[in-house]
Order: sequence, then structure tokens, then C-alpha cells
Amino acid sequence: MRKALLTIALCLIGAAIPGGQTTYVPPAGEWARKAPAEVGMDAAKLNAAVEFMKANETASPKRDFSDQEVVNGKLLASMPTERAATNALIIRNGYIVAEFGDTMRPDPTYSVAKSMLSTVAGIALSRGLIPDLDQPVGQTIKDGGYESAHNSRVTWRHHLQQHSEWEGEMWGKNANFIGAEPFGRAEMKPRAIKAPGSHYEYNDVRINRFALSLLRVFKKPIPDVFRDEVMNPIGASTTWKWVPYTNAYVDIDGKRMASVSGGTRWGGGVWISTHDMARFGLLWLRNGKWGNRQIVPASYIKQALTPSPDRPDYGLLWWLNTKQAAWPGSPDGAFAARGQGGNFIFILPSHDLVVVWRWSDQSAEGLKRIIASITS
Repeated sequence: MRKALLTIALCLIGAAIPGGQTTYVPPAGEWARKAPAEVGMDAAKLNAAVEFMKANETASPKRDFSDQEVVNGKLLASMPTERAATNALIIRNGYIVAEFGDTMRPDPTYSVAKSMLSTVAGIALSRGLIPDLDQPVGQTIKDGGYESAHNSRVTWRHHLQQHSEWEGEMWGKNANFIGAEPFGRAEMKPRAIKAPGSHYEYNDVRINRFALSLLRVFKKPIPDVFRDEVMNPIGASTTWKWVPYTNAYVDIDGKRMASVSGGTRWGGGVWISTHDMARFGLLWLRNGKWGNRQIVPASYIKQALTPSPDRPDYGLLWWLNTKQAAWPGSPDGAFAARGQGGNFIFILPSHDLVVVWRWSDQSAEGLKRIIASITS
């Protein structure tokens, strides 16, 4: 008991949060818990919200992932044999107040990986590896992917806002999503490609092009960058991994390196536990700071959470709740990393709240019930 109290005391870092409290930073391998009443929450209402969440598990993907090729097309990487049931962590003022399910199991998290790529981009910008988000990528990346007149106009910000309209093929998948075999139910009808920066489209091929460009500026595998610059400093476990496609390898200064994807649409992607996702969410809740260390520049986080000009619910690979469109009933200052299958990290700065809910359904209602349990 004495050791546990000492551990908690050592982790009370002096950065203030609203209400005059102290910012708790969970140490590696541990996470302190508090009763709902200790952090201004109604226990009965919170328990009712948790029971609602338990009862609302997604139907897709199936537990054995057997529907993935039908839904998304031919896989390019492996998948686990099965996934966990729905599970969640609820964090208030930095402390765990509720938890259910297998929150330690590393499962694919689909497009939550896009928000992780955004974090890597923020670090690249702070290091000067990306000179300016509004600079054309082709001024830095000289691998042939930005040589055409059309692609030469694509900027880093276009990629981050999913407005790039980049044309081409990545790892056997065309950016137009044309073809039943490669894209399954996600196949799209041909359309006229618009000027870069003028049209929003959620497009994993273009995100994979962005990921390759990040690899080229770091000259180091993106999972290694994410591990060294983000996950290790925030005390994440060693169970997470970023699984590449089997054909996504390039030569960087004479070394063969994998270029990772921004999701699990075609297999692979980030496989991670709910606990590690919650640490990542807490980092963004704390404006990129972990204890006394600024990991992601606050200036970049501000940009990332600024609505795109014609897409008010999307920032730089982060979903926003502007006008309460994404999560009706939750404050408009909320934002989230979100992936297929109901995987998301929901962050609400005004309430000092992080919710990670995996394999979920009815997310808006679940979150509304959690927020309704907050009393102060």
C-alpha cells in the first residue's frame, strides 16, 4: 500500500487543469483508478452508461473477420484469427473511472491509425522535416509520386485534410477505388478528379501515399518513429504493432523498409490495446504534453483540430464534433480518432474526459450517457 501511494504521489505533476486540480500522468505499466464520485461523476448514471455500451457491440467486422474481403476487397496483409468483444475505458481527470471487457488485448484499430499518422506528421513539422504544411509535397519527395502536373500541386495539408485528390496506385490499389475484387463493397463509380485541395474524400490509397512520404522524410520506419517519439515516452506497452502490407516495401538509403498503412481496410495496420489507445488519447487531451515533456507541439494540435474549409467535422486526420454533427448530444469541442468497426478515442477537453470504446455501436448515445453522468 505504501509503495502504491508513493507511486501515485510521484506521478502528480504540477501542470494545472481546470478546477485547480493537478494533472495526473499514469506511469508505465500502471494506471490509478478513482471512484466516480471522486472525479465529479454520478456512479449510478455512469454504470447505466457502461451497461448500455456492453449491450451495443458492432456486427461488422464479424468476430472472426470473415466479412473483410466482401466489405473492403482483397487483403494485402494478415489479420488476427478473431477480435475481442466490445470493451472500453473511461478516463476522467486522467484517472480510470470505468472499464469493461478485454482492454489489454491488441486488436486492429482501423482508421484510428490515421490520427497516429497525423501525430507523426506534427513531429516531422516540428523537426523541420516538413518545411511547411502548405508546401507541395513534391518539393521534398522526389520518388516519382508527385511529378505529374496534377500531383505536383498536392500539399502536406491536402493529405492531412483528405483533400489531396492524388492520382495513382499504391501497393496494387488505385486511388479511384475502381474494381470489385480490390475494393469489394467499397468500390466506387468513376468520377472526374478535381483539383488538389478542392474536394474531400476519405481515401486509404491517398493516405498510404502520405504514409510513404512521411517514411521518406524520416528515413526511418514510421512504427519506430511512433514508438520512440510517442509511445515509449507516454509509457505504452510493448504489445502494440503496426503491421505492413506484404508488398509495401521500399529502398531508403540502401535499406529495405516497410511503408505502413493508415488503417486496416486491407489487413495489417495498427494492432493495439484499449489501454495503449487511452494513453495516446490522454496525450492529445493534454495538448500534446506528457508530464513536463511536450511531445507534440501545441501549435500543431491547434492546427489539427481546426475544421477544414469545406469539411467542418474534419481537421488534420482527426474527426471533430463541430455543430455536434458527428456525435449529437456531445459538446461541439469534442474530437476523436475513429476507425471502422466502431473503434474510437473520444476526447472532450471541456470535461477532462477520454473514452476509448472498441467494437462499438450507438457511439453517440453511449457518449451522451457518459457525459450526462458528469456532475461537476
